[in-house]
Amino acid sequence: MKLVAAGRVGVGTRRVVLGVTLGAVLLSGCARFDDRASSPFTTEPVWQDADQGTTTPKVPPSTAKRPDLPCVDPDPAVVVSCLDTTGGLVALPDGGSALVAERLTGRILKVVATDEGVPPEPVEVARLDVDPTGDGGLTALALSPTYGEDGLIYAYVTTPSDNRVVRISTSDAGGAPKPILTGIPKGPNGNRGGIDFHTVSRMLVLTGDAGNPSAAADSGSMAGKLLSVESPGPGANAAVVASGIGVAGGVCSDHKDSIWITDRTATEDRLQRIGPDGVAVKAWSWPDHPGVAGCAAASDGVAVALTNQKALALATADKNTHAVTAAPSLLSQDKYGRLDGATLGGDGNIWAATVNKTDGQPNQYDDRVVRIPPPSGGNGSGPD
Repeated sequence: MKLVAAGRVGVGTRRVVLGVTLGAVLLSGCARFDDRASSPFTTEPVWQDADQGTTTPKVPPSTAKRPDLPCVDPDPAVVVSCLDTTGGLVALPDGGSALVAERLTGRILKVVATDEGVPPEPVEVARLDVDPTGDGGLTALALSPTYGEDGLIYAYVTTPSDNRVVRISTSDAGGAPKPILTGIPKGPNGNRGGIDFHTVSRMLVLTGDAGNPSAAADSGSMAGKLLSVESPGPGANAAVVASGIGVAGGVCSDHKDSIWITDRTATEDRLQRIGPDGVAVKAWSWPDHPGVAGCAAASDGVAVALTNQKALALATADKNTHAVTAAPSLLSQDKYGRLDGATLGGDGNIWAATVNKTDGQPNQYDDRVVRIPPPSGGNGSGPD
């Protein structure tokens, strides 16, 4: 089977073709758009038969990266090294770059992949004031559906008083971020959040329980919820889509039938699906707590970054029922350490960000953004 992943805008002029084996999914990243056409969304990634004449892009061969530079990882799959602890990752429309957040510093950096020579230094796009205590700080990024026209970036941040979603304009250098959704409860933990767009005008916000599971069950609290924000602007209102969220992992939409959310509870880590009926259904659970984090979705599956299990989990969903009936396979296990963010780059690889500095066993190159190619054989389980 082959999966053809299309950019969310301008798909007629640019398609990324990915070869995968049955039981492995390659997925579109959350909030990633192509700015070469005005239409905000196009057909979501779908499975296609193997006789479509497609090919599998591969991570480029090792290049002449200078070993004398301490922050240039010799692994050709690494986009950038020596970051602070990451907190969010989203691919940019040009196909070869992404924005990565640093959770503790509040910086948003543009990083660029290169196939030859020394990679360019990260460029600081914005820096936000955040409270990084506990698991708070700058924990999620999303692009406006019309990013090519407006240059707007949305971020989920922790402040001294609350968790909130803010908006940054790349055309207004030095401009203050505009608060979009404020007053999300803050606690000693459970402050992490997620953002994605389901339609051009509907933003999804996943909030943690702020260390208080009872708040997640309270319909009057924004803690521990999946929220829907229509036409997100300053002072926007939010409607509750799902409740009972523990420590938030990520939210990602296929822009058609499915919204996927991940979270961690005291008894299990979960992958849930919200269909057109608005009902949250548990698609898969892990009682061994692999540390579900950011996700990326297609019409027939989802990829989930795992921190504790140090891998990327690929869950295949039935194309008709959307049920996940087989255990998610693992990709790049133990290769880069703890993974947190996941997005699909325009080069056909899944891009992921590591979080080894705070909780893992960092090496001289951590933390990093890496490109993980789709499996070309086998079932994708175990280290590659």
